[in-house]
Amino acid sequence: MADLGAAVRKLRAAEDGVPRAQERAARIVAEARGKVDQARADLADQIRAADRGGMRQVDIVAATGYSRERVRQIIREGEWLKSASCPVPMRLATFLLV
Repeated sequence: MADLGAAVRKLRAAEDGVPRAQERAARIVAEARGKVDQARADLADQIRAADRGGMRQVDIVAATGYSRERVRQIIREGEWLKSASCPVPMRLATFLLV
């Protein structure tokens, strides 16, 4: 009977740990997604800089693995972000569009 009680307590303790583990996992995933978003925005900035510096689109495509169309979109988004018609701050818009 003592072994049964110990096994029940062990199960309850393990079950109690699940919500805390899920919360930690959610924080880790959110942090990782934030890093991905930031890296994506940084890459978009570098793509625009490479374009302004005269790098050929084919070379940007080769370096990034993005399609030609995606590279064009990123460059166009950068032009739009600098325009007076952009209704949101540049950094926020970069985050939203990339």
